[in-house]
Amino acid sequence: MEKERSQLKYRGERCLNCHHELDKSDKYCPACGQLNSTKKLAFDDFFNEFFAGILAYDSRFRRTMKALLFNPGKISKDYISGKRMRYANPFRFYLSASIIFFIIWGFLNSFELQPVPSNLNEEEIALAQETADSLDIPNPEIAGREFNLDSLIRTQQAKDRVSYEKIYQDWEALDSLSFIEASTNQFNIYSKYYKETEILSAQQALDSLRHPHSNYNHWIYKKATDWNILKSNPQLFLNYFINKLPFIIFFYLPVFAFFIWILYLRRPFNYMEHLIFTFHVQTTFFVIYGIALLADYLFESDLGITLATIIFIFYLFMAMRKFYGQSRVKTFVKFMLLNIIFFTLAVIAGIISIIASFAIY
Repeated sequence: MEKERSQLKYRGERCLNCHHELDKSDKYCPACGQLNSTKKLAFDDFFNEFFAGILAYDSRFRRTMKALLFNPGKISKDYISGKRMRYANPFRFYLSASIIFFIIWGFLNSFELQPVPSNLNEEEIALAQETADSLDIPNPEIAGREFNLDSLIRTQQAKDRVSYEKIYQDWEALDSLSFIEASTNQFNIYSKYYKETEILSAQQALDSLRHPHSNYNHWIYKKATDWNILKSNPQLFLNYFINKLPFIIFFYLPVFAFFIWILYLRRPFNYMEHLIFTFHVQTTFFVIYGIALLADYLFESDLGITLATIIFIFYLFMAMRKFYGQSRVKTFVKFMLLNIIFFTLAVIAGIISIIASFAIY
């Protein structure tokens, strides 16, 4: 027990943690805050400290959840005003909430993506065309030009059947091209080579193709094999990408907070205060939608997500109005602008994240 360990007889004259000089009257070190005690750690001391830490966090957790859900904007306003010890750290709390949300979302939503067949035989192509003809579906027109579906399918199938030997280029030929053109040709050659040989080893493949063993060539061959594997089973990449989403959003939010800072440039808030507000709002999003997902699962309904969307829209408006202290009209205009900015940035961030995730997959 801390009470026993802090007794006068166990107090020292120097902090065991930071070596700051102490007086016998010092219960805690004024420099680092550690308990002034020379008593050796016993079994009950260890468990007492462990559960005391959990209960302390549990108290902050309850206060944080209550303020987040039932008093929009209050927690952010309190936090920037210096009332921080009563609440959980906004960044750590965000990571906890987001990871739990994506675990719930992944558990309740299983995607069974079926690969699109890329090697249709002549009979299947003929059957598809016959079905389309029987439905009297007109061929698509682009810029006034009609495209025949049958010819498009056949052209694509012909391209798929081309051997890597037909498009093969030795290293001298590739080296004479621009970087982008050479990389594109390499990717196509390696992709065709893998489809025909199913060789995963980049070293073996580059030896066979007589291409040098550079780190870049190894990386391109790996991406070519990954591309073929993911085309046949996109579930693999989807699961990988979803697992990274909490951290992708974590790095996206500071960018979004920068635009909030620009929008509220005349208000007396610095960038970090906007960032704290952004993380609190995003955490609330995960909490509300996590509860909605569980409710829909338990009651076999889709009403939870609909209600969560309505609640969150209202919550966001009220949080902005309370935190920034502006009129309803100004808050509504900025509410609409921020949503446009948010979704525009989300699309851009999503594209960049998908490309980056595939590059490091």
